Amino acid sequence: MPDAMRANENISVMVLGLRGFPNVQGGVENHAEHLYTELAQMGCDIEVVVRDSYQPHDNPAAWRGLRFTRLWAPRKKTIEAIGHTLIGVLYAAWRRPDVLHIHAIGPALMTPLARLLGLRVVVTHHGADYERQKWGRLARAVLRMGERWGMRFANERIVISRGIADLVRVKHGCGSVLIPNGVTLREIPATTGALTAFGLTPKKYVLMVSRLVPEKRHLDLIEAFIAAGLDDWKLVLVGDADHQGAYARSIRAATAGVRNVVCTGFQSGLALRELYAHAAMFVLPSSHEGLPIALLEALSYGLPAIASDIPANLEVRNPGLVFYPLGDVDKLARQITQVAASTRSAGQAEAARQQLAETYRWSAIARDTRQVYQRIKVKLAHAQANIKTGAARGVRK
Repeated sequence: MPDAMRANENISVMVLGLRGFPNVQGGVENHAEHLYTELAQMGCDIEVVVRDSYQPHDNPAAWRGLRFTRLWAPRKKTIEAIGHTLIGVLYAAWRRPDVLHIHAIGPALMTPLARLLGLRVVVTHHGADYERQKWGRLARAVLRMGERWGMRFANERIVISRGIADLVRVKHGCGSVLIPNGVTLREIPATTGALTAFGLTPKKYVLMVSRLVPEKRHLDLIEAFIAAGLDDWKLVLVGDADHQGAYARSIRAATAGVRNVVCTGFQSGLALRELYAHAAMFVLPSSHEGLPIALLEALSYGLPAIASDIPANLEVRNPGLVFYPLGDVDKLARQITQVAASTRSAGQAEAARQQLAETYRWSAIARDTRQVYQRIKVKLAHAQANIKTGAARGVRK
């Protein structure tokens, strides 16, 4: 069958390496939710294997053209992702999808096993997770091995930033396909229910949205916000920890008794949209990112934003986005003060939104991802045709 005809065939894809979605916090989860709903609209048959303890039990088994399969995962931080992926790979070997798509380098440790079982594997490298502060020495060694095995044994490799593409090329001698995270321009809500619930005034608060993990450096932002001395303003920290530990406790200790710092916990849906829409600015002080979806989300609402000057953040270019030296709390405090004193017209905000949408459109990202899948399927068809041809020649002989 000609390749042009094969391009219109359905492609069955199984997805591994994430907790679940919708309404599950995490950058990979956000990425997958948008990517696979788009791919389902393009005719791909998508089965997402999720971790049972994370997927809300009121989430449906099928959603927006996707199917979810719940599998058990150990609730121990160091083995949760890898243990779940091992079970998922064995399940995939039974289901036999056209493509097994593994997300993140921890789960990618199971790539050689998947290939041994005859599966065709795409691995998306979302970032060098061994640089995250939460991991100990052994966990970091396992993550480095997952990166090495995932990049070297996958049929195709996807990276979400130029920095990761360079890392894969230099460190592992592999090529990759650069397909970034994306963003959706949503209607900006006029409602303020979430603000009322948390005692907030529109355009009088600084927003940060992320999981409570050390590399996000919430404590830098708390210190800088207090130093900025913005009377009648508040700092809003949206997000929670997957595993409660010392870092989450340190944030609670730092905010205890501080009346103008609000910790909302995990938010989604309309409440999160309202918190983005009515913020005065967004701040991302993190020391490690792949390509920050929360920052893209904030910019999609036309918000001014401040981010640390790490390479992944610097790849995002948008009017109103400024950077400061990582860890420089005094500089961050001054920038918060300057942004709070500045004004931005509705026209400027809308122009920034449109520029962002042109660069990070989910429909284009899904199209490029489908092309990666299609390339694998076409290669398989050619290999099978060659085997049949060889067998036929052998019979004739």
